[in-house]
Order: sequence, then C-alpha cells, then structure tokens
Amino acid sequence: MIGSGTMGRGIAYAAAVGGFRTILHDVSGDALARALVAIRRDLDEGIARGKLDAGGAAAAVARLETEQELAGAAGEADFVIEAVPEEIALKLRTFAQLDQRCGEHVVLATNTSGLSITEIAAATRRPRRVVGMHFFNPVPKMKLVEIVKALDTSADTIGITTEVARRMGKETVVVKDSAGFITSRVNAMIGNEAFLMLQEGVASAEDIDKALKLGLNHPMGPFELVDVVGLDTRLAVLEFLHRSLGEKYRPAPLLVQHVKAGRLGRKVGRGVYDYGGPS
Repeated sequence: MIGSGTMGRGIAYAAAVGGFRTILHDVSGDALARALVAIRRDLDEGIARGKLDAGGAAAAVARLETEQELAGAAGEADFVIEAVPEEIALKLRTFAQLDQRCGEHVVLATNTSGLSITEIAAATRRPRRVVGMHFFNPVPKMKLVEIVKALDTSADTIGITTEVARRMGKETVVVKDSAGFITSRVNAMIGNEAFLMLQEGVASAEDIDKALKLGLNHPMGPFELVDVVGLDTRLAVLEFLHRSLGEKYRPAPLLVQHVKAGRLGRKVGRGVYDYGGPS
C-alpha cells in the first residue's frame, strides 16, 4: 500500500482485515505513526459495531507492517495499490518507480477518483497489469470499489483485482477508463452545484446538507462530504473534468477561494465547516 493518508490507511485496514499481509509505505515516519493510530481506532470501532471480534482485530494488526523505503515495500509485494495525492505528475513518477522495483507478475493499481488510468499505465512497461481501484471514504465503511479498465488492461488483471476487492469485503463495478468514471463524474457535479448555491446565497451550508440528506436520502450532505474528501482533492478532480468534459464542470469560484485560503477540510481542521484543529 503506497501512501498512508486518509485513503491509504483505510485501504490498508481493509487489506489487513481481509487476510492479506499488508505493507504500508510512506516516506514520512510521522505519517505512518498517525496511520497506525487511525487504523487501530477503526479496528476498535469495527469491534464496537459488531463487524469484527477482538481476535480478528488482533490478527489484522499482526498482518500489518510499515515501511519508509519504497524498494523494501514494493520488492515483497504481489499486488500494489497506490494512494498518493491526486496529482498526475506524482502518480506517473510513482508508477515508473514501482515498475522498476516490482516483479513482472505484480498488478499495479491506482486509487484515483478521476485521472486517466491509461496515461498512468503508459508510465510503465506493463500496461496490461495496471488497473484503477477507486475506493470510497471512509474505506472501512464504504462497500463500493470502481475497478477501472485502461486501454490495455488484461482480463486476467481485472479478475485478480476483483478477487482482491472481494476479499477486502467490497462490492465492485467495472468501468471503462473515462474522465470521472461513474461516481466522481456525478458527485463532482453535485458538490460543485452546492458551492454555486452557497455562493449565490440560496441557502446556508447546513440547510443544503440537510436538504440532500432528508430530501434525496444521501447519507452525507455535499459539504460534509467534501470536508471529509478534502477541498483540494475535489478541486483537482473538477479541474481535470473541466479540461476533459467542458464548461459544465468549471469549478465554483467559492470552492477555489476556500482552497486558496487553506480551508481544505477535516484534515486541517477547517473546510466549509470548522472542526477546531486537524483530525
């Protein structure tokens, strides 16, 4: 597992609980330490919700390792999932490095919410073994994984990836590599429209969230959700969709303002809402 941020540590949790020996890599030792704390918190919550017993949680912890050196993590892997920040240049560099360090049989999966899997695969010498795995936040609770087939992704790679997701306890859909896949394309539109309504003074953030939860049966309002996902992540996705699909995805100016102001969501303690400090 490459990257120990919110998504990376959530995927590592799912992998360890699913029975996989899991190596969580990050260049930052502090980030790895925070990730382990968060994973143990999620395991405790899983026990409280009746999803795990104490023995299962202890076994998951025993299967989980951390590694700051990419070569050490990648060299032992049979399946790699990348969850670095949603920046295409960074993902291309990461996949080029993974391609050099991993055995030829290894599947390289990227947890992107909208970037081109085909472009990422082209950074490697194994495009048939590159695939998208779009997990959803919070990973321990969300059931869906979008499996994204790039131009050259093989049927065998799709099959292996589907089985990995199944062992993690996830349901899957297979999507052709296209801007935004299914969920990001729809969700970005909803979230952007919510910012436009807030900007126009149509309603407060609280009332917009309440309306979508109670009126459309969404589990979270669009502003609650973007604060969890990260406003910078949402903006990056919208900018990519705007370039790929046109004007209907132009980011709302208020969203851009929030990001420029450093209001990035729960991870920094302040987004659309205030949380009193980094979470």
